[in-house]
Amino acid sequence: MELTQIRLLVSDFPVVYRFYRDVLGLKPQFEAESGPYAKFSPDAGSGGIALQERGQMAGVLAELGVRPVGYRALVVLRVDDLAAAHRELTARGAVFTRGPEAMGERMRVAYLADPEENVIELQEWVVLREQAGGAAT
Repeated sequence: MELTQIRLLVSDFPVVYRFYRDVLGLKPQFEAESGPYAKFSPDAGSGGIALQERGQMAGVLAELGVRPVGYRALVVLRVDDLAAAHRELTARGAVFTRGPEAMGERMRVAYLADPEENVIELQEWVVLREQAGGAAT
């Protein structure tokens, strides 16, 4: 089994698409600002983040409904320099809800939400697991 993507179901596709492209700076595989689907690939790693118009999927899975209730997903993005990423994303219009701050001894984190209130965690590994005597990251 291979993970191909994490897909977020969104109600206002153009707004969320622009957030991931313009504010977070992720690169879409193809331009699709009007939807109903787009995939963003990270600079490193496998898989990616995809957006799917919620109304379209509600037609397939009727129990979804048109609007979600509460937080629906947590997207975690690793960065090399959290302070620099925080400054850059803030300059692009991101509003952080918490951090940057330490989370334990090995990493620093900061949190923000996308326009549909999916939580995004940015994390910077200060000490890699192999340096701390654990398994590889």
